[in-house]
Amino acid sequence: MIEDLKGKSVLVTGASTGIGAAAAIAFGRNGASVAVHYNASRAEAEGVAAEVEKAGGKAVVIQGDVTSSATCKAIVDATVEAFGRIDVLVNNAGGLIQRVPVAELTDELFDQVLQLNVRSSLMCIAAAVVHMRAGGGGNIINVTSVAARHGGGPGAVLYAGSKGFVSTMTRGLAKELVKDNIRVNAVAPGVIYTPFHDRYSTPQMLEGFKATIPMNRIGMPDECAGAFLFLASAQMSGYVTGQILEVNGGQYMP
Repeated sequence: MIEDLKGKSVLVTGASTGIGAAAAIAFGRNGASVAVHYNASRAEAEGVAAEVEKAGGKAVVIQGDVTSSATCKAIVDATVEAFGRIDVLVNNAGGLIQRVPVAELTDELFDQVLQLNVRSSLMCIAAAVVHMRAGGGGNIINVTSVAARHGGGPGAVLYAGSKGFVSTMTRGLAKELVKDNIRVNAVAPGVIYTPFHDRYSTPQMLEGFKATIPMNRIGMPDECAGAFLFLASAQMSGYVTGQILEVNGGQYMP
Protein backbone atom coordinates (compact mmCIF):
# COMPACT_ATOMS: atom_id res chain seq x y z
CA MET A 1 0.00 0.00 0.00
CA ILE A 2 1.28 3.45 -0.96
CA GLU A 3 -0.17 5.41 1.93
CA ASP A 4 -0.46 8.82 0.29
CA LEU A 5 -2.60 7.42 -2.56
CA LYS A 6 -5.31 6.25 -0.15
CA GLY A 7 -8.43 8.35 -0.62
CA LYS A 8 -7.07 10.24 -3.63
CA SER A 9 -9.47 11.07 -6.45
CA VAL A 10 -8.08 9.71 -9.73
CA LEU A 11 -9.46 10.04 -13.25
CA VAL A 12 -8.10 7.53 -15.78
CA THR A 13 -9.23 8.18 -19.34
CA GLY A 14 -9.51 5.20 -21.66
CA ALA A 15 -9.67 2.90 -18.63
CA SER A 16 -11.87 0.11 -19.96
CA THR A 17 -9.04 -2.06 -21.33
CA GLY A 18 -5.27 -2.39 -21.57
CA ILE A 19 -2.91 -0.04 -19.77
CA GLY A 20 -5.69 2.24 -18.56
CA ALA A 21 -7.55 -0.66 -16.96
CA ALA A 22 -4.38 -1.92 -15.27
CA ALA A 23 -3.64 1.56 -13.91
CA ALA A 24 -7.19 2.05 -12.62
CA ILE A 25 -7.17 -1.28 -10.76
CA ALA A 26 -3.71 -0.56 -9.32
CA PHE A 27 -4.95 2.75 -7.91
CA GLY A 28 -7.91 0.86 -6.44
CA ARG A 29 -5.55 -1.54 -4.68
CA ASN A 30 -4.00 1.49 -3.02
CA GLY A 31 -7.31 2.79 -1.70
CA ALA A 32 -7.95 5.50 -4.28
CA SER A 33 -11.31 6.62 -5.64
CA VAL A 34 -11.14 6.01 -9.38
CA ALA A 35 -13.19 7.47 -12.21
CA VAL A 36 -13.11 4.78 -14.91
CA HIS A 37 -13.63 6.58 -18.20
CA TYR A 38 -14.63 4.82 -21.42
CA ASN A 39 -16.02 5.76 -24.81
CA ALA A 40 -17.66 2.64 -26.29
CA SER A 41 -16.70 -0.33 -24.08
CA ARG A 42 -19.23 0.03 -21.27
CA ALA A 43 -19.27 -3.61 -20.15
CA GLU A 44 -15.47 -3.67 -19.91
CA ALA A 45 -15.44 -0.36 -17.98
CA GLU A 46 -17.99 -1.69 -15.52
CA GLY A 47 -15.81 -4.77 -15.06
CA VAL A 48 -12.80 -2.58 -14.28
CA ALA A 49 -14.85 -0.54 -11.80
CA ALA A 50 -15.90 -3.75 -10.08
CA GLU A 51 -12.24 -4.79 -9.84
CA VAL A 52 -11.32 -1.40 -8.36
CA GLU A 53 -13.94 -1.81 -5.65
CA LYS A 54 -13.02 -5.44 -5.02
CA ALA A 55 -9.43 -4.30 -4.51
CA GLY A 56 -10.50 -1.81 -1.84
CA GLY A 57 -11.02 1.42 -3.75
CA LYS A 58 -14.10 3.34 -4.83
CA ALA A 59 -15.15 3.61 -8.46
CA VAL A 60 -17.47 5.47 -10.77
CA VAL A 61 -17.89 4.81 -14.51
CA ILE A 62 -17.96 7.83 -16.83
CA GLN A 63 -18.68 7.74 -20.56
CA GLY A 64 -17.55 10.30 -23.11
CA ASP A 65 -15.83 10.90 -26.43
CA VAL A 66 -12.60 12.74 -25.60
CA THR A 67 -12.25 14.09 -29.14
CA SER A 68 -14.84 16.68 -28.03
CA SER A 69 -13.38 19.46 -25.87
CA ALA A 70 -16.74 20.01 -24.17
CA THR A 71 -16.90 16.32 -23.32
CA CYS A 72 -13.40 16.42 -21.82
CA LYS A 73 -14.59 19.12 -19.43
CA ALA A 74 -17.75 17.14 -18.66
CA ILE A 75 -15.69 14.02 -17.81
CA VAL A 76 -13.49 15.98 -15.41
CA ASP A 77 -16.49 17.72 -13.87
CA ALA A 78 -18.25 14.36 -13.40
CA THR A 79 -15.19 13.08 -11.52
CA VAL A 80 -15.28 16.09 -9.20
CA GLU A 81 -19.02 15.67 -8.71
CA ALA A 82 -18.52 12.00 -7.75
CA PHE A 83 -15.54 12.40 -5.43
CA GLY A 84 -15.49 16.08 -4.44
CA ARG A 85 -12.19 16.87 -6.16
CA ILE A 86 -9.62 15.57 -8.63
CA ASP A 87 -6.11 14.83 -7.36
CA VAL A 88 -4.68 12.79 -10.23
CA LEU A 89 -5.42 12.88 -13.96
CA VAL A 90 -4.10 10.01 -16.07
CA ASN A 91 -4.41 10.97 -19.75
CA ASN A 92 -4.46 7.47 -21.22
CA ALA A 93 -7.13 7.69 -23.95
CA GLY A 94 -5.57 7.56 -27.41
CA GLY A 95 -4.97 5.43 -30.44
CA LEU A 96 -3.30 4.96 -33.78
CA ILE A 97 -6.58 4.97 -35.80
CA GLN A 98 -4.97 3.48 -38.91
CA ARG A 99 -1.55 2.51 -40.27
CA VAL A 100 -1.04 4.60 -43.41
CA PRO A 101 2.05 5.36 -45.55
CA VAL A 102 2.81 9.07 -45.72
CA ALA A 103 1.75 9.35 -49.39
CA GLU A 104 -1.74 8.19 -48.41
CA LEU A 105 -2.32 10.53 -45.46
CA THR A 106 -5.53 12.57 -45.56
CA ASP A 107 -6.64 15.70 -43.75
CA GLU A 108 -9.39 13.64 -42.12
CA LEU A 109 -6.97 11.12 -40.64
CA PHE A 110 -4.62 13.89 -39.52
CA ASP A 111 -7.45 15.58 -37.65
CA GLN A 112 -8.66 12.31 -36.10
CA VAL A 113 -5.24 11.34 -34.75
CA LEU A 114 -4.40 14.79 -33.41
CA GLN A 115 -7.82 15.24 -31.82
CA LEU A 116 -7.65 11.86 -30.11
CA ASN A 117 -4.04 11.94 -28.92
CA VAL A 118 -3.23 15.63 -28.49
CA ARG A 119 -6.27 17.83 -28.13
CA SER A 120 -8.05 15.42 -25.79
CA SER A 121 -5.09 15.37 -23.41
CA LEU A 122 -4.70 19.14 -23.46
CA MET A 123 -8.40 19.79 -22.92
CA CYS A 124 -8.66 17.27 -20.08
CA ILE A 125 -5.69 19.01 -18.48
CA ALA A 126 -7.23 22.45 -19.02
CA ALA A 127 -10.39 21.32 -17.24
CA ALA A 128 -8.58 19.48 -14.43
CA VAL A 129 -6.18 22.33 -13.65
CA VAL A 130 -9.06 24.59 -12.60
CA HIS A 131 -10.11 22.09 -9.94
CA MET A 132 -6.54 21.22 -8.92
CA ARG A 133 -5.70 24.85 -8.32
CA ALA A 134 -8.80 25.25 -6.19
CA GLY A 135 -7.77 22.17 -4.20
CA GLY A 136 -4.19 23.30 -3.62
CA GLY A 137 -2.42 21.14 -6.18
CA GLY A 138 -2.53 17.90 -8.10
CA ASN A 139 -0.81 15.49 -10.38
CA ILE A 140 -1.04 14.96 -14.14
CA ILE A 141 0.33 11.85 -15.83
CA ASN A 142 0.22 11.73 -19.62
CA VAL A 143 0.65 8.56 -21.65
CA THR A 144 3.08 8.96 -24.51
CA SER A 145 4.89 6.11 -26.31
CA VAL A 146 8.27 4.74 -27.26
CA ALA A 147 7.14 5.77 -30.76
CA ALA A 148 7.74 9.38 -29.72
CA ARG A 149 11.43 8.48 -29.39
CA HIS A 150 12.06 6.28 -32.43
CA GLY A 151 9.36 7.40 -34.89
CA GLY A 152 7.01 4.43 -34.66
CA GLY A 153 6.44 1.28 -36.67
CA PRO A 154 5.25 0.94 -40.29
CA GLY A 155 2.57 3.47 -41.24
CA ALA A 156 2.54 5.05 -37.78
CA VAL A 157 4.43 8.30 -38.33
CA LEU A 158 1.34 10.42 -37.58
CA TYR A 159 0.72 8.53 -34.34
CA ALA A 160 4.40 8.82 -33.38
CA GLY A 161 4.34 12.55 -34.09
CA SER A 162 1.24 13.03 -31.96
CA LYS A 163 2.92 11.21 -29.08
CA GLY A 164 6.00 13.39 -29.59
CA PHE A 165 3.68 16.35 -29.02
CA VAL A 166 2.44 14.74 -25.79
CA SER A 167 6.01 14.27 -24.55
CA THR A 168 6.94 17.86 -25.32
CA MET A 169 3.80 19.35 -23.79
CA THR A 170 4.49 17.31 -20.64
CA ARG A 171 7.74 19.19 -20.16
CA GLY A 172 6.22 22.57 -20.98
CA LEU A 173 3.23 22.12 -18.70
CA ALA A 174 5.48 20.90 -15.88
CA LYS A 175 7.15 24.32 -15.95
CA GLU A 176 3.89 26.23 -16.34
CA LEU A 177 2.03 24.49 -13.52
CA VAL A 178 4.77 23.95 -10.92
CA LYS A 179 3.82 27.20 -9.22
CA ASP A 180 0.36 25.74 -8.62
CA ASN A 181 1.78 22.69 -6.85
CA ILE A 182 0.83 20.55 -9.85
CA ARG A 183 3.36 18.01 -11.07
CA VAL A 184 3.23 16.87 -14.71
CA ASN A 185 4.99 13.71 -15.90
CA ALA A 186 4.43 10.99 -18.49
CA VAL A 187 4.69 7.24 -18.91
CA ALA A 188 6.01 6.00 -22.26
CA PRO A 189 5.06 2.34 -22.81
CA GLY A 190 6.97 0.29 -25.34
CA VAL A 191 5.38 -2.71 -27.05
CA ILE A 192 2.70 -3.78 -24.57
CA TYR A 193 0.20 -6.53 -25.37
CA THR A 194 -3.14 -4.70 -25.38
CA PRO A 195 -6.16 -4.42 -27.73
CA PHE A 196 -4.12 -1.69 -29.49
CA HIS A 197 -1.90 -4.34 -31.08
CA ASP A 198 -4.81 -6.72 -31.67
CA ARG A 199 -6.24 -3.95 -33.82
CA TYR A 200 -3.18 -2.49 -35.53
CA SER A 201 -0.34 -5.06 -35.54
CA THR A 202 -0.07 -8.44 -37.24
CA PRO A 203 1.58 -11.40 -35.45
CA GLN A 204 4.52 -10.98 -37.82
CA MET A 205 4.89 -7.33 -36.85
CA LEU A 206 4.82 -8.22 -33.16
CA GLU A 207 7.57 -10.79 -33.71
CA GLY A 208 9.61 -8.12 -35.45
CA PHE A 209 9.07 -5.71 -32.56
CA LYS A 210 10.02 -8.42 -30.04
CA ALA A 211 13.34 -8.95 -31.82
CA THR A 212 14.28 -5.33 -30.97
CA ILE A 213 13.59 -5.73 -27.23
CA PRO A 214 16.52 -6.86 -25.05
CA MET A 215 14.13 -8.65 -22.66
CA ASN A 216 12.97 -10.63 -25.74
CA ARG A 217 9.26 -10.44 -24.94
CA ILE A 218 6.23 -8.20 -25.29
CA GLY A 219 5.26 -6.36 -22.11
CA MET A 220 1.94 -6.71 -20.28
CA PRO A 221 -0.37 -3.90 -19.08
CA ASP A 222 0.21 -4.69 -15.40
CA GLU A 223 3.91 -4.03 -15.92
CA CYS A 224 3.10 -0.37 -16.63
CA ALA A 225 0.90 0.13 -13.57
CA GLY A 226 3.73 0.73 -11.09
CA ALA A 227 4.99 3.68 -13.12
CA PHE A 228 1.66 5.48 -12.64
CA LEU A 229 1.60 4.77 -8.92
CA PHE A 230 5.17 6.02 -8.54
CA LEU A 231 4.49 9.26 -10.39
CA ALA A 232 1.18 9.86 -8.59
CA SER A 233 2.71 9.52 -5.13
CA ALA A 234 4.34 12.59 -3.62
CA GLN A 235 5.86 10.26 -1.04
CA MET A 236 7.70 8.40 -3.80
CA SER A 237 8.27 11.05 -6.49
CA GLY A 238 7.60 14.45 -4.92
CA TYR A 239 10.71 15.98 -6.53
CA VAL A 240 9.94 14.57 -9.99
CA THR A 241 8.27 16.70 -12.65
CA GLY A 242 8.60 17.11 -16.41
CA GLN A 243 9.92 13.55 -16.80
CA ILE A 244 9.11 10.73 -19.23
CA LEU A 245 9.28 7.32 -17.57
CA GLU A 246 10.10 4.67 -20.18
CA VAL A 247 8.58 1.18 -19.74
CA ASN A 248 9.85 -0.78 -22.74
CA GLY A 249 11.96 -3.79 -21.76
CA GLY A 250 15.10 -1.98 -22.88
CA GLN A 251 13.88 -1.45 -26.45
CA TYR A 252 14.91 2.19 -26.30
CA MET A 253 17.35 3.68 -23.81
CA PRO A 254 17.40 7.49 -24.08
